[in-house]
Amino acid sequence: MVPTWAIVLDYIMGMIMWTLIGRAFMNIFQREDSTFFFMKVFVKYTNPIINLFKPITPSFLFGGFIALYVAWFFYLFRFYAMPYLLGYDVWGMLAFPLESDFSRQLYQLFN
Repeated sequence: MVPTWAIVLDYIMGMIMWTLIGRAFMNIFQREDSTFFFMKVFVKYTNPIINLFKPITPSFLFGGFIALYVAWFFYLFRFYAMPYLLGYDVWGMLAFPLESDFSRQLYQLFN
């Protein structure tokens, strides 16, 4: 049984990671200073996280690549540190609580 704190932490980190990925892909179609509502929301909620990682972000990255770079750190933490902290050897992609619950809901929706 996975502790509740681990599930909550994974959900928070998963939402941050997927929001950063969403920003990167929205950046393909919209500029960061766009007036489009969703782009403004992505920028507003991810800028503090991106600014937090600014000291370790390479200067040659630009636009959406910065968001993907920061999302990669959240993925690494979720994939390597969380199983280590919980005492598991390997979790696997769908063993992440957020993605596992999401895939289970999709399965129930279409079956």
